[in-house]
Amino acid sequence: MLGRISTVTITAPDLPVTVAAYQRYLGYRVVDDGALGRDMARAWGRPQMAGQRAVLLEPESGAETFLRFVQGPAYVEHEPLSCVGWNGAELIVQDVDALADELTRSPFRIIGRPTDLSFSDQIRAMQVVGPAREVLYLTQIKQKLTAFDTPLAASFVDRVFIVILGGASLDALQDYYHVQFGIPRAAAMPSVVSVLSAQYGLPRDYQHAIAAMPLSGQCYIEADQMPAAAASRPCAPGQLPPGVAMVSFEIDRLPERLTSSLGPAHRAAGLPYAGRRSQACVGAAGELIELIESG
Repeated sequence: MLGRISTVTITAPDLPVTVAAYQRYLGYRVVDDGALGRDMARAWGRPQMAGQRAVLLEPESGAETFLRFVQGPAYVEHEPLSCVGWNGAELIVQDVDALADELTRSPFRIIGRPTDLSFSDQIRAMQVVGPAREVLYLTQIKQKLTAFDTPLAASFVDRVFIVILGGASLDALQDYYHVQFGIPRAAAMPSVVSVLSAQYGLPRDYQHAIAAMPLSGQCYIEADQMPAAAASRPCAPGQLPPGVAMVSFEIDRLPERLTSSLGPAHRAAGLPYAGRRSQACVGAAGELIELIESG
C-alpha cells in the first residue's frame, strides 16, 4: 500500500525568491541545494532537466516531509486551480488566524480567508497562492475528529499532511489509487470549497464532491471532482508542470510492473532518498507520482 507523503515538488520560475519566502514567512529551512542529477532527471522522464537547480526544504518541526522547489518555466497563463492533476498541498499549522495576519503583506496571496470547514467547526483553514503560483491549504485542527487520523502541528507552520488531486471523475481517481496502490476507497463528502467555486464562477455555497483517501503516517490524498471546465495541466516539453508538479510517497516495495512509468527505477544518495530505490509514473488525471521504497 502507498505510504506517507515524503516530498511535494513545486516548479519555481524564480527559485531564490520562492525559497526566501518560505524561510521568512513559513519558517521552513533549507536541507539540500544542488543540481538535479542525470539519473534523477532520466527517472522522471525528463533527461533535459539534468543540471537544473533544486532546493529541498523542511518545516521548523523537523518533520521529514519535504518541499522541493525545482527551477522551471513561469507558465504565466496558467491559473491556479484551473486544471486537473495536483492542485495543492495542505500544511498543518498551529494558529491559522495568526498566520493570516503574518501573510497579509507577504508574497503569499490569500485567496481564501480563515474559515471553519463546512462539515466540521473543529477544522479551520485558509488558502493562499505562493510565489511560484502554487496553492497551499493552511489548516488548523482545533480538536481531532474520530473519523480522521490527523497530525498535531509541532511548529507554527508544520508539514504537508494532505495533497489535493483534481480529476473529472471522483470514482476514477479513487479506482486508480485503490487498484494500483491498495488505498482504501473513501466515502464522498459534499463540501463547500470556496476557492474552487470562485475559480469556476459557481455559487459560494456550491458543494463539491470530495473524498479523503487515507495513507499511512497521518497523511491523505484529497480527491476533488473538478467542474467540467477544468483543463488538462500544461507542461513545457521536457519540463515539470506548473505549481505542485509531483508528489513523492513512500511505499513498502516498488511494484514489479508500474503502470505508466516515466523511467527506470534508480537509487539516489541524498534526501529524501537516502540510498533507497525510487520510480516515477503518471496517475489517473495526468498527475506525476514518485514512489520511494521505505525499506
